[in-house]
Formats: sequence, C-alpha cells, structure tokens
Amino acid sequence: MFGHSFTSSVSSLVVCIDRGAVIADAAGETPVVGERAVRSLVTEVGLDDPEDSRVNCLLEGLRLARERRNEGEEPVLAVVSAPDESVDSDRAIAKQIDDLLAARPVESAVVVTDNAADERLVHVIESRVRVDAVSRVVVRQARDLESTYYLLKQFLADEQLRATVLVPIGLFLLAVPVLVAVQNVTAALAAVASVTGLFLLYKGLGVDDALAVLAGGVRDGLYTGRVSVVTTVVAAGLALIGIVAGVISATPLAAGASVLTTAMAFLFDSVPWLAIAALTASVGHALDEWLRNTQIGNAALNLPFVVIAIAFVVRGFAAYFLERAGVIDPLTVPPMALGVVSVRGFEIAGDIRLVAFVVLGVCISLLGVGVAARLGDWLTVEEPTESP
Repeated sequence: MFGHSFTSSVSSLVVCIDRGAVIADAAGETPVVGERAVRSLVTEVGLDDPEDSRVNCLLEGLRLARERRNEGEEPVLAVVSAPDESVDSDRAIAKQIDDLLAARPVESAVVVTDNAADERLVHVIESRVRVDAVSRVVVRQARDLESTYYLLKQFLADEQLRATVLVPIGLFLLAVPVLVAVQNVTAALAAVASVTGLFLLYKGLGVDDALAVLAGGVRDGLYTGRVSVVTTVVAAGLALIGIVAGVISATPLAAGASVLTTAMAFLFDSVPWLAIAALTASVGHALDEWLRNTQIGNAALNLPFVVIAIAFVVRGFAAYFLERAGVIDPLTVPPMALGVVSVRGFEIAGDIRLVAFVVLGVCISLLGVGVAARLGDWLTVEEPTESP
C-alpha cells in the first residue's frame, strides 16, 4: 500500500513513534518510509478520526523533514508503529529501527512523539543512533490537561509518594465527619494536627526504615538461631524494670525537690538495672560474633567493662548529689571483727565515696582494655590450613 523509497546517501532520519492499533492497522506494513507514503498515511488516519493526536504527530514529521531538506540535508521520514504497549510491541519497534538503520547510512535522528508514553522508547533509538532532538506534539487545547494527567498518573504509581501525601489528606478528610458529629472544632483540629504531625515525623525521621531494618534483623536472627535475639529481649525487660524503679524513686521527690535532685534519684535506682541490661545485650552480641567469625573483636570484649565503669561513675555522682540534698544517708561501714582484729563502724563522706566510685570506674575501664587485648587473641580460632 505504501511505497518505500531508498536513496544511496542519507545523513539524517526523522522518525515518528507510535504505539497503538490505529497506525499499525492503517499502514498494514511498518515501518512506513518516505514522505509520499506518510502523506497518504496522514490522510487515511485523519479521515478515520480527525481528532486523533497521531495526525498531528505525522504532520510534525513532515514539517521537520521539509526543514531539514531546506537546510541542505537529505532526510528520510519514517513511521514505526506497534499495535499496543506491551514488551513484544516495543521489541517490534526496536526491530523496525534496526531495519531502517541497516538499509541506509544515518548519522543522526530526530524523534517525534505525541504522548509521554511513547517517549519512553527514545532510549531504544539512542542506543542505535545519535538523537539530535525529540519533538513531542501535543494539541494546544489539551497540553495542560495531558501534562497534568501524566504527572498525576506518575504520582499515583509511586508507592512512597502515595503513602507520604495521600495518608495525611485521607486523615484530614476522615476528620470532617468527626467535626460535624462532636461540634468541637478546636479538639478535632488539634487531634488531626497531632496525628498528621506524628505521621510526618514518622516518615521524615525514617522511623519506618529503622523499624523495617529492626524487623529484618529479628527475623534473620530467629531463622539463624542467634543468641543476641534472646539476650536482647532479656535486656529490654531488665531496662524496663530499671526505668520503672527509677520512676518509683523519683516520683515522691517531684513535688518538693529540684529537677536535678529528681533526675539523680531516677539514675541512682535505675542505673544498676540498665547496666545489667546492657551487659546482657553486649554478651549476646559477643557470642554471636564469636560463633559467626570464630573470633571476638576487642571492641566487643571491652564493651562489658565500659558499661560497668560507666555505671559506677554515674551511680557515684547520683549518690553524691542525693547525699548533699539529704535524700539518702551517708555510706556507713558497720563494725566488724575478724579474729583478733576488730573494726569500729564509721561513715564514709560523700566526697570520698564519689572519688572511690570514679577511681573504681577508671580501673575497671583500664582492666577491660587489658583483658580485651589478651583474651581476644586467645579466643581467636585459627582455621586449619591445607598442606600442599
């Protein structure tokens, strides 16, 4: 139906891309090559549907071919088409491009499309020949409408954007009936603002990603039998006990004491439990590291000593402030008798107790460094080497 005209020397290619049954059925055989064949195709497609944007696409191809000829080039106008937007149709269009380039020496190409979906095939042509320009033909009356539709479609296809934007809007719309029902606009708006703010903080701070990583780590730990999963659960329970114990101790002081004294009371009773929780978790991670890598790093071995040292220092400072505030009594050593040696009971002043706790914490920290250096080499299991 449409003739193919070939020339011996060609410098540029003007190609119109279409994915749809209209041009594919009207052409019969694709690609359609030559301006005369394309003019006949424009007439046929335009008579079938004058409002079809494909007519404008073909006319734009004819206009660009005429401009190239006026500039002294020898352009070849072609139309490639496939019946739908499937992967097989895209491969068929790619084969048509290969046939065009194999039949004529093309140096560059200008691509003409009539919608954003067809533009996704531009990279197929770019992988085969240099593309100088892409001309997208949109009817003027529909340009804003089509651009808005494409942006909205792209937005709805992005799951992350949907969850971030549509969920707060949905919550606000759900709150409208609540406003009408309770007739308390202030309370309803405060609730909506609070929920929306929490959601934005949840997404903005990446809490969802952190929870996903945590859930993945727990799942992998359960499947692989890691000791740290159990020790982490135990540590969480111990930490909860420590927090509750600290709150119980600090609550009676909240009314009459200063903020510093209340905080020190909380730390004084919660630090031992929190230290035991940290020790439990660190031991579990150290065991996992040894079982997985047959060795334990110095940092993992030194961590329990650091936790104990910090616990002693923090409890020492908390006891010092509480003793100065009169909340706790000075440390008293009861009288003792060891054979012929007897010791009378005496009180240890707050300054001396603070110094003792700090020195003890520093000594424990230094002990941890030495133990980690020696015990790390001893726990390392050397893999047997095969003799040649």
